[in-house]
Amino acid sequence: MGMSYLILAGAIMLASWLVSSRLKSKFEQYSKVHLQNGMSGAEIAEKMLADNGIRDVRVISVAGQLTDHYNPTNKTVNLSEAVYNQRNAAAAAVAAHECGHAVQHAVGYDWLTMRSKLVPFVNVASTYMQWILLGGILMMESFPQLLLVGIVLFAATTVFSIVTLPVEYDASHRALAWLENKRMLTQQEQAGAKDALKWAARTYVVAALGSIATLLYYVSIYMGGSRRD
Repeated sequence: MGMSYLILAGAIMLASWLVSSRLKSKFEQYSKVHLQNGMSGAEIAEKMLADNGIRDVRVISVAGQLTDHYNPTNKTVNLSEAVYNQRNAAAAAVAAHECGHAVQHAVGYDWLTMRSKLVPFVNVASTYMQWILLGGILMMESFPQLLLVGIVLFAATTVFSIVTLPVEYDASHRALAWLENKRMLTQQEQAGAKDALKWAARTYVVAALGSIATLLYYVSIYMGGSRRD
């Protein structure tokens, strides 16, 4: 499977680069579509939270680009400086999407609950699995069980990336539905927000496919070593 994996890995890396580049260009494009309602990303977020009856979540600004996220631990919608302050279709899309996660948390959305439960184990797995996998490959003949441990740890991160897909798509669906139902955006602005979130979601799809392919690669190494034994 060595050559096949290299070809597959190369294809996924290329897809990842293409999607990331496309996402960046889309956000640059829709950052130039200024909102007729004049609202900033922060104001969009605060209104979406209020409209959903969420009073215990704060909207704060964080440094960086595309660093936007919802933190269920301290109940904060964290918006990058550009999204927090800007008044365009891209900022509206991102702000509403992150609030979509806050709504998921408030209603107990099953996939978000599952992902949150996986976080502690995934954090541990991510810290040690690369070293364990490397050691397992080097010690395949004498101690194959070490590679199996690494595979289990990597499988946890793969499951996490798969569970993330419905979480992200649902958050975008909630965001776009709210923006449309509340008539927050014009038709052109709504189309831009939808397109931007579509490309953002595709980055998670590529990441999940890459994780699955890598997991299968390690499994093939283990199975090959087991057959030799």
